[in-house]
Order: sequence, then C-alpha cells, then structure tokens
Amino acid sequence: MNALIETYSLNDEKLQKPNFNTKIGREFLAFYLQTKFKEILKYDKKNQKNLFLSIRDDFIQDFLNRLINYPKKRILIGITGESACGKSTICDKIQTVVDKYNMPITIIGADNYFNDISNLIKKYGSFDILRDSGYDVDAPENFRLELLKQHALILQMGEDILAPKYLTNGTGVSVLNEIPFKSNKIIVIEGMATMFDDIKDIFDIKIYIDADRKTRRKRFLERAQLRNQDKANALKHWDYVESAGKKYIRPAKDIADIVINGECDLEYFVDIVEFINHITNCFEDAI
Repeated sequence: MNALIETYSLNDEKLQKPNFNTKIGREFLAFYLQTKFKEILKYDKKNQKNLFLSIRDDFIQDFLNRLINYPKKRILIGITGESACGKSTICDKIQTVVDKYNMPITIIGADNYFNDISNLIKKYGSFDILRDSGYDVDAPENFRLELLKQHALILQMGEDILAPKYLTNGTGVSVLNEIPFKSNKIIVIEGMATMFDDIKDIFDIKIYIDADRKTRRKRFLERAQLRNQDKANALKHWDYVESAGKKYIRPAKDIADIVINGECDLEYFVDIVEFINHITNCFEDAI
C-alpha cells in the first residue's frame, strides 16, 4: 500500500460490488467516488507542494453525472501545458503505474498528429532555418486536428486505432497509420494540441499542467543539452516556444477542469495515482 492509503487507514477488505448496469448501482459508485475524491483533495491541501492547484467548482459533480448517464463510453482525458511543464514526465509516471497494476488506460501523445512538413524542411534546409524564417511551427493549423478528434471519438466508442507517428529526428516526416492504440476504459491524450479549437470539447476531463517559467526554462535547456543541441539554438527555440505557448496553450488554463502542479514531487504523484487505482478496484462480486 502507498502512503496515501495508509494515511486513511484503508485495509484490503473488498466492498460488495453493486450492479453497475443499473442506474442505482452507478449512483452508489458516484457517491463512493465523490467521498474518496474529497479525501484526496483534503489530504493534498496538507501537502507541502500540493498536486492540485485548482479544480473547477462543478467538475466533480459534472463528471460523476457523466459516469451515471453514459457508462458505456470510454473516459477521455486531455492533458496540456506549456513546453517543459512536465506533461510527458507525468504521463510516463502514469504509464509506470498502468504497467504495474495492469490498469485499463491508454496514453497517446498528440504531438504525433503534427502535419508532415518534410517538404518545407527540405526547401529551407533544416527545421531550425524553417522556424527562423517565421514559420509558426506550433500553430493549431500545423496539426491534424480533425484526425485527432476522429481517432479520439473512435476510441471512446470502443474501437482501436492506428495513429500517425511524427519522427522527431528533424526531418518533419509524419507516417500515417503507424502506431496501434487500444480502446481501454480510460484514454489519456497529452500534448499542446489537446485544447486547440473544438478538440477540447470532446474531453470528459481537461487537465492543465502548470509550472513556473524559470523551472520550465531550466528543464528545456537541460533537455536540449541531453540531445546535444547547440545552446544558442536551444535559447532561440526556447524564445519561440515561450511565445507560442503564451499565444496558443496558456489560454487552456482558464477552461481546464483541473490545474495540476508540474513541479509536484513525482513519487507523491505516483501515490495519488495508486490510491485512485485502489479505490476504483475495491469491489468484489457477492458470494
């Protein structure tokens, strides 16, 4: 058991599973989850560097109503945030817990839905020269947003997909129908494009990961160094992503259901995810 479970003195006893095929059974589940979510939030407020920075007032009730009224649809979760806020790191931690407990969660990177810009890169000579020419790489029109939306809705209805793969080797190549993704009970899509245009409207949960600008800049430059990227070019690219983030990504913070602290201790974050797994898997069939 993790620290959060121990804090609330939970044991391994199972609760009798209600019939979730009935509305009354789902209402029981909603009441139970609401109680546990409140415990999580109460616990989090006492933490030195809490995970939850803000939650939309009506979010919990709206989400539970969705579980009650539309039980067969997969849950779509969109995660966004500015460059180096911690999106990929946090999703990697979620994937670790998913693998550990065999949780029914699929995680998809929206960056794979970048348009193929290989011809432009060939024309200008390199990605950096293309960017320096004024080409707005991170603008919404440079993503396959309609395909992303279509794939998300297909997954939500229970069908698997083949997502595109964007090559991160500087060639700008995007290969269609390359990465298989299974339609699990929960679909997490992370990346800057998740809150662009009407894509944001398809998600049951909209999450924005927030981190201080100095922290993001430090992470960004450290990541560039690990990739053997020239420091001058890394600084130039930082200036671009900071400007693009302010223009295209930061507005999503105002419409997010949940704002998460991108500087939160990752082990504490894992505790929260494991606790959520625990409370959603503590039912057993009646003998």
